[in-house]
Amino acid sequence: MTPLSILVLSLSMSTDAFAAAVGRGASHRPAFATAVRNGLVFGVIEAITPILGWGLGLIAAGLVEKIDHWIAFGLLGAVGLKMLWEAFQPVDAEDDAAARTGRAGAMTLIATAVGTSIDAAAVGVGLAFIGANIWIIALSIGCTTFLLTTLGMMIGSAVGARFGKVAEGLGGMALIGIGTLILLEHLHVIGQAG
Repeated sequence: MTPLSILVLSLSMSTDAFAAAVGRGASHRPAFATAVRNGLVFGVIEAITPILGWGLGLIAAGLVEKIDHWIAFGLLGAVGLKMLWEAFQPVDAEDDAAARTGRAGAMTLIATAVGTSIDAAAVGVGLAFIGANIWIIALSIGCTTFLLTTLGMMIGSAVGARFGKVAEGLGGMALIGIGTLILLEHLHVIGQAG
């Protein structure tokens, strides 16, 4: 994958966490230390899940070598479509209540971080099929998620939860684009970029 593809993938994988952070920040302005702590939790979990998915993908890669690009396309496309669908859904009542009450206990924080990173595991499986360097990608996803989550919490009260939904929709479109690019490159419709 090219550096640009890794950047777009990292931004796309971070949008779920960003949207959740904007929602949390929309109810109250958290202290900077709280935003950084939440950003670290989201970033670490978001970096680990694609590695786990990649490991599972490596186990199956030899079995599906001839169709790996279709699998990568399908996984990235499915995750992208799910993100687009979620972007058009109203703010979940439970998430909204948690944001209003400021409930941000450790278990709630970790559960939210895991919930927003499940898609990254599926993407990790797809990345194993195309032989991507998971270590660079996971580090990029983790750092990007940390930065965007911290920023999302800090600006949430100013921009509101709707902004997070827009970011999630853009992330979904980017994942669909990356999946399509991988498919077209492997089918030799376009030249491989790196």
